[in-house]
Amino acid sequence: MQFWIVQSLNSLALGGVLFLLSAGFSLIFGLMRIPNLAHGALFLLGSYLGVTLVLHGVNFILAAVISAVGVGLMGSTIERLVLRGLAGNEKGQVLVTLGFSYIIADVCLVVWGGDPIAIPPPSFLRAPISIAGLVFPSYRLAVFLFALFVGILLHLLLERTRLGAMIRAGVDDMEMARGVGIRISNLFTAVFLLGAACAGLGGVVGAPILSAYPGLDLDMLPLALVVVVLGGVGQLAGALIGSIIVGFVYTFGTAMFPDLAYVILFLPMVFALVVRPQGLLGGAHA
Repeated sequence: MQFWIVQSLNSLALGGVLFLLSAGFSLIFGLMRIPNLAHGALFLLGSYLGVTLVLHGVNFILAAVISAVGVGLMGSTIERLVLRGLAGNEKGQVLVTLGFSYIIADVCLVVWGGDPIAIPPPSFLRAPISIAGLVFPSYRLAVFLFALFVGILLHLLLERTRLGAMIRAGVDDMEMARGVGIRISNLFTAVFLLGAACAGLGGVVGAPILSAYPGLDLDMLPLALVVVVLGGVGQLAGALIGSIIVGFVYTFGTAMFPDLAYVILFLPMVFALVVRPQGLLGGAHA
């Protein structure tokens, strides 16, 4: 019983980190119709920025905010200065984002070296909690609850604000959105900033669990791709459900069948796509 409880809590923590990473990826993919392959590298950069700030005495929450804003601005700059010039060239955009992923990862390797860097969670979340007689790190539960909170904020942004209405219109029918006067180019920049900021925030929040290390981007990006495809492109609720599913499948698969972890992860996804190719919530709004 202890094994199942502990692994379930670990799955929720991983699901929370995955949601922070995949929510922005899903919105970018849904609006721009291209996978931003630099998204994992932005997660990595956010993680390194966060751990550096924390190790230099900056409050954990402030470090998370600064890292999210910094990574968000980098993402919006990439979109405005590079991707905008490749409008309509989807293959070129994919190659450029892939190139940026390698550039960011190599810069991180040069600046921070090849050793993993770990940081403790915030002081008020360091004390463990007892669940069903088991002692478990409170920070991991807090990560999942924080991810739910971010999901609610993003939902309200998309459903209750003018910007959200424009984003949903662009996801549903880009040509019609252009026809009613929505400036899609500015929308692209705003969505890229929001998506990159979520990735940077996820990197900081996940740092006490995963640490910051070379290759973190390559470990997390495939999981985010699975989440987006499984949950439905452009769907926040689908990203949340997909993150929880992937968190459980990957955590239990790694614990029980470490040599077959990716097989266990991708085979259910293949089956789900055969049954519902548009994703779990592909026909619903976020």
